[in-house]
Amino acid sequence: MKTTIVGKQMNVSEDLKELVTKKLSKFDKFFREGAEAFVTFNRRHGEECLEVTISANGTLFRAEKKSETFRNALDECIESIERQIRKNKTRLEKRLREGAFEPAEGEPPAPDVEEERELIIRTKSFRIKPMTPEDAVLQMNLLDHEFFVFIDSVTENTCVVYRRHDGNYGLIVPEV
Repeated sequence: MKTTIVGKQMNVSEDLKELVTKKLSKFDKFFREGAEAFVTFNRRHGEECLEVTISANGTLFRAEKKSETFRNALDECIESIERQIRKNKTRLEKRLREGAFEPAEGEPPAPDVEEERELIIRTKSFRIKPMTPEDAVLQMNLLDHEFFVFIDSVTENTCVVYRRHDGNYGLIVPEV
């Protein structure tokens, strides 16, 4: 797996880079060639923040954890991504490497994790109208929603604004 390691407003030490590469190699059994991992180190409000995103065969796996040390945050991210994979194993088997869920020789079988059932319990339809991202944020806040889908009045793309954990807003724009 190709691994890209970035430090936001900080330098990442070589031993941390080696540790990340070693820990992420655990996922090689799940992914075919061409999988990429992006690891971002950051210090926010006195906490060590680590974000791991793995892109494999068009599917994204992501975990973001805060801890006292980057090593603890890395362990938590690895556990979180592995839990995501195991929880959705039936749906992922076609996309992941053949035999990814069979234990290797001498490896203990993975603990059973209750698989997630289909969660779509309601379908909503509504008219989407062109607006600016600022208007979409206003509408989202008026509705007290966490996200809002709209058509950008300038680009005519379908976009999404959302409220981030830090209280700011994000904008999702499709790649064309």
